[in-house]
Amino acid sequence: TTTPRIGDILQKLAPFLKMYGEYVKNFDNAMELVKTWTERSPLFKFIIQDIQKEKVCGNLTLQHHMLEPVQRIPRYEMLLKDYLRKLPQDSLDWKDAEKSLEIISTAASHSNSAIRKMENLKKLLEIYEMLGEEEDIVNPSNELIKEGQILKLAARNTSAQERYLFL
Repeated sequence: TTTPRIGDILQKLAPFLKMYGEYVKNFDNAMELVKTWTERSPLFKFIIQDIQKEKVCGNLTLQHHMLEPVQRIPRYEMLLKDYLRKLPQDSLDWKDAEKSLEIISTAASHSNSAIRKMENLKKLLEIYEMLGEEEDIVNPSNELIKEGQILKLAARNTSAQERYLFL
């Protein structure tokens, strides 16, 4: 109570928030699996509904609980920004809180980057399926930069042919 601080504590724990990126990256798949098995298996559906009725679940669905970790990092980031706005700059906690915000912002960027990578890989899988799975383009190092209609000009007769390009 004599020197209330949170910046130093968050600074020590913030590096662990990067692991949320893995959770966020697989979130859509996990939600889809829950949906699929809820539709396919009456027993699974019953068990989930039974668990959700327990007081400890706070009247929230499994999907709501699964969403919590996805929202955690942005929530920490917002709270720290607000804390720093209200904290006097000469406070003993100012530097630690500022450093914590920097680390948490990095973790948020890491999560967003993981989401973008998964979306990119998902799009590459769709393209792979569209091409009849003839070309092996599905590789984590591959990245879809741009796609769209182009006109190919023939060198001999300058005729234009429409093409669809994946870059």
